[in-house]
Amino acid sequence: MNLKTVLTTDTVNLHLKGTSKEAIIDELLDVLVQAGKVKDKAAARACVLDRERKMSTGMKHGIAIPHGKTDSVDDLVACMGISETPVDFDSLDQEPCRIFIMTLSPVDKTGPHLQFLAEVSLLFKSAEKRQEILKTTDKSEVIRILTE
Repeated sequence: MNLKTVLTTDTVNLHLKGTSKEAIIDELLDVLVQAGKVKDKAAARACVLDRERKMSTGMKHGIAIPHGKTDSVDDLVACMGISETPVDFDSLDQEPCRIFIMTLSPVDKTGPHLQFLAEVSLLFKSAEKRQEILKTTDKSEVIRILTE
């Protein structure tokens, strides 16, 4: 289970409008619902917000990786969003975030979830990749940058 197999142009939104953590999470969930990946948005939302309450998923360098485990998905699903304006996400480095990658996985599966999070965090060690992602206006280009 890797980024290439779970991210598609259906699950990328380059124009998130939300200005709060909750609004961004809602928009990302809408992307997954519209792509037919999530059966129960309310249940998925509750698990992601619950995870955020335990510990923020705002990482460093303007990236957040909201995630959760829920029965409203059959397999690991993911989506990505870029916000035009930086959003405060209680990040580790106190910087607001503009790149969001959400992943949801079934309650009973741990492996793919951890592997995915590890892969995502590696990608963002590159400032160059982050810049490219923020500049591009093409969804398939974002996926290419992330997976190359």
